[in-house]
Amino acid sequence: MNIKIICVGRLKEKYLKMAQDEYLKRLGPYAKVEVIEIKDEDIKENFSESEVELAKEKEGEGILSKIKDRDLVFTMEIEGKQRSSEEFAKEIEDLIIYGNSDIAFIIGGSCGISKEVMRRSDRKISFSKMTFPHQIIRINLLEQIYRAFKIIKNEPYHK
Repeated sequence: MNIKIICVGRLKEKYLKMAQDEYLKRLGPYAKVEVIEIKDEDIKENFSESEVELAKEKEGEGILSKIKDRDLVFTMEIEGKQRSSEEFAKEIEDLIIYGNSDIAFIIGGSCGISKEVMRRSDRKISFSKMTFPHQIIRINLLEQIYRAFKIIKNEPYHK
């Protein structure tokens, strides 16, 4: 399985980079996982709604340029469907069984994702109704992908 995690912005904090590297290492035996970072636009507090939308469109162009036609796209959206870890694992397992071996997970920037990226999405995921920094969601997503493979393989994973 080939998994791309396409993120707006880059990790700056050392502890987050270490967590990302650790999960990428753990995922190695299960899938080829690649993290692709897209330049984030400098969105100021005083930007108008149209200026924010324009910035999201620019970020969206960068995201869409990294998605292939055959990729099954999951977008991380606050209004997306919440899943348990077991449900998520089953969803990944079904993709493997039915030959969907190219998956792209999209994590937008601080203002979300563009309408164009939302339209390209095949499935929408929400971890919570709460708002989290997109850097933290990246680590949470990596952990949940790793947990999904452990569940699929019926391997122990501490709770």
